Amino acid sequence: MMSHSDTPHDEAPALLTTPSGVERVQAALRERDLDGWLLYEFRGQNWISAELLGTGWTTRRSFVVVPAQGDPVALVHAIESAAWRHWPWERRSYAGWKEMEEALGRLVEGGGRYAVEFSSGAAVPTVDLVPGGALELFRKVGVEPASSGDLVSMFFSVWTPRQLVEHRTTAEKIAAIARGSFVEAARAIRDGSPHTEGSLTGWILEAMERDGIVVDPDTHVAVDAGAADPHYAPDGEGEVIGAGRVLLVDLWGRPHERAVFADQTWMGFMGATPPDEVVRVWEIVRDARDAGVALLEARAEAGKTIRGYEVDACCRAHIAEAGHGDHFIHRTGHSMDRKLHGSGPNLDDLETRDERVLVPGVGFSIEPGVYLAGDFGVRSEINVHFGEDGPEVTPGEIQQDLFTFEV
Repeated sequence: MMSHSDTPHDEAPALLTTPSGVERVQAALRERDLDGWLLYEFRGQNWISAELLGTGWTTRRSFVVVPAQGDPVALVHAIESAAWRHWPWERRSYAGWKEMEEALGRLVEGGGRYAVEFSSGAAVPTVDLVPGGALELFRKVGVEPASSGDLVSMFFSVWTPRQLVEHRTTAEKIAAIARGSFVEAARAIRDGSPHTEGSLTGWILEAMERDGIVVDPDTHVAVDAGAADPHYAPDGEGEVIGAGRVLLVDLWGRPHERAVFADQTWMGFMGATPPDEVVRVWEIVRDARDAGVALLEARAEAGKTIRGYEVDACCRAHIAEAGHGDHFIHRTGHSMDRKLHGSGPNLDDLETRDERVLVPGVGFSIEPGVYLAGDFGVRSEINVHFGEDGPEVTPGEIQQDLFTFEV
């Protein structure tokens, strides 16, 4: 996540352990008039810090300052030297809490404005990782915390070239499995033994395993009213996927721990002629999705900055104009990196106002939806890598028409 090289994932050094990585971060700090980046970690609370620093599991508090000028310095507990043997810069140690606080004050040289993994008002939970007590401690030693959100996007959530290549492959595999699941559901109806939501879930998971999508694979299969609940989970085997039912299939996964996710949602109707209202809602959602992509393309072509909330506002306006604004009850898209809901910018002007810039190299979903409680729901989800030349949508062939079947 941190390096733009083609070095194999398990050999890539952590960003802040390399001179070139530190130089890149320091340039970004100076552009933002920040005195430095103060990274805090304790027992995996701040996975962003641990990843950028290359540390494994630790049991005591650690602090690292990357100043806008000069070399980084780490402050770690005296018993944790083994976890920091890879650290190429100065390392200071402490044992007691008084010693720690005094050393932290010296580490930040009397204070200043430092990037920290926090979000004002907890607006962006995926970067709100430093606990309130630690923030109090930072302020006590003179630090003015500033959210590291944009730095996290640039240096943690940006995909490597290898991750992009692997994502493309995974996206096509997932798309093929999704299409196949609808064919399988229709086949089972024709054969007189229709799937349940649970049994089709099992079919999809087995298909992903066969195709090497073995890390964090999962799927959300729902018919009719279940599809109107964005995070629906069936009770037991769930509903029967019978003729005349709306079917939603959401599936995601990745091939290994260093890969980024592919995450898609597809829609179908178990019959040859879906109701007009189902088709109308599908087209509203599809067109809202495509409006978001068009905005990204237009901004990229014009060389203009775009922020996460703007894409959400664009898609949301399309759905609202069609009369379903109250039925679009989640953000348009989430960041994607090594976590399904990543730490980069979200497409969000509903749950939060995500003003982070979509910097080149980040990835995210676009997944507008309309949810008619007790009746049916429709969502269409694609993924986007926002590259130097603009958005690249995956999979290569996205759904344009509702799937229908002779059953």
